[in-house]
Amino acid sequence: MATKKQISTEESNEILETLKKRFEINMNRHEKLNWSKIEEKLKTNPSKLWSLNEMEISGGEPDVVDYDEKTDEYLFFDCSAETPKGRRSFCYDREALDSRKEHKPQNDVITAAKAMGIEILSEEQYRYLQSLGEFDLKTSSWIKTPNEIRKLGGAIFCDRRYNTVFVYHNGANSYYAARAFRGVLKV
Repeated sequence: MATKKQISTEESNEILETLKKRFEINMNRHEKLNWSKIEEKLKTNPSKLWSLNEMEISGGEPDVVDYDEKTDEYLFFDCSAETPKGRRSFCYDREALDSRKEHKPQNDVITAAKAMGIEILSEEQYRYLQSLGEFDLKTSSWIKTPNEIRKLGGAIFCDRRYNTVFVYHNGANSYYAARAFRGVLKV
């Protein structure tokens, strides 16, 4: 059964108001961007509003962090101080989830991100996010894992400790209460 990727007019207005307030409070993340242009683009892309709402509901606190002139796209990242609460305790992907014989987590990050209409952050995007503030001081976030690592059963994640961004590895089928994933949405 396909998920209906739209929200009501009331929900659209609520998420737009939330995003506008967050935009105004965190101008350091997007000093050269204009909210009215972003809002106009969001209003013409209801499925993107739905995805942003999903990011918000799961604790991601999405905010616009960049604009790509070549593609005419705004980039929204999860900007919650810690990895989103509603997406924790997931292993990396479906293959990892299916490999667990017992104590399976509720979901995996790749499937969850796809269902939300977003992608998980790459290492480069994660480091860019960390240039905008201090995130994951107590938690960690799965990031896109290179195929060479994933083929060997591993996956990578990041956090910030000692004012430094660290990249670590784990078995892709592992999951922890303090690890989730951060997403990116292009609008």
